[in-house]
Amino acid sequence: MTSPQTPFWEPDWKSVQAPLSALRRQLASFPSPPLRIMKVSQLDAELLDDELLETMKEQLWSAFALFKPTFKDKFKPELTLALNLIMYKFSVYDMGATYGSQLQNLVYRNERKHSGGLQSTATDAHLTKTQKIVYGVVTVGGQYVMERVNGIVTEQGWGELPEDNIKRKAWNLLQKGTSAFKIFSLVNFLAFLYAGKYRTILERILSMRLVYAERNSNRQASFEFLNRQMVWHAFTEFLMFLMPLINVSKLKRNVKRMLLPAALMSANELSALPAHICAICHESNTAAPTTTPGNATSTFIHNPYITDCGHIYCYYCVKTKMMIDDEWCCLRCGKKVDAIARHVEVAPDKALIEKTDQEEEEESEGEEEEK
Repeated sequence: MTSPQTPFWEPDWKSVQAPLSALRRQLASFPSPPLRIMKVSQLDAELLDDELLETMKEQLWSAFALFKPTFKDKFKPELTLALNLIMYKFSVYDMGATYGSQLQNLVYRNERKHSGGLQSTATDAHLTKTQKIVYGVVTVGGQYVMERVNGIVTEQGWGELPEDNIKRKAWNLLQKGTSAFKIFSLVNFLAFLYAGKYRTILERILSMRLVYAERNSNRQASFEFLNRQMVWHAFTEFLMFLMPLINVSKLKRNVKRMLLPAALMSANELSALPAHICAICHESNTAAPTTTPGNATSTFIHNPYITDCGHIYCYYCVKTKMMIDDEWCCLRCGKKVDAIARHVEVAPDKALIEKTDQEEEEESEGEEEEK
């Protein structure tokens, strides 16, 4: 029985195995094209995570709406801690990416395994358990600790204590640490804008980099909603610029003059108000939907001024109307007000009234005697 013939290429294949192994070992030191991840996708993922967290917080606070307000204020850090811990467990710890990152087709990878020529390899190294735990402790636990510490410091007023007090020194140290962290975060963010690797200091320390979960999938970006938002934003900005330039009351009055006859313009419920009531104050109180009887502003006339049409208003009310609208019309009669003057009420002379009454009585008695 003859043995099977050896393929002609097998000796050559065996002879090149040692050089191929050495070449694979040296591959990590060879330069390779850098892996480019869109910065906007990474920033959008962070914004999506923040929006999701705020939405979950609103649902959580509504669940405690029937509890005492002091309960939520007292245990708010603990409730936020529990919510962040649950979201971290089912996102980063189990899936290796946050929910916002998953929506952007991004996932964390261990960048320590992709140094040198291994940066653009097709297979990404997963995060180690240590990286996940440290990330969770710092992000979830660190946020809770800082919130509690700031609450205690603010409540006890450490910043108002004397300089030699140990609590004041701790407060100063805390402020310096916060400022230093903000400076380092700014420097890291500038480095991220340049290289596009690590969004936060923690990600840089732990070598946790966001990469595409599927390299071959295209970024599906629909700009239809964005275009609508931009058009609506520009339209609202234009309205906010235009509205202060439009005199709404004057426009309303001109429309009424065009559509309604003069009789209906002058006939209104304000013309029947008593003389001691300011029609402008009365109209303002009536137009305010939140005005209650206990909080209603007095409608009596203060510092009375009379218009050229013969009606009396508060000086502040009528002067303000005339300054805003140079064609302001009286609320009682509908005529245009051109000038106002201080109204002085002359108190009646009691002696003159008594003398007049006495003369009238004498005249009446004389007429009776003649008869």
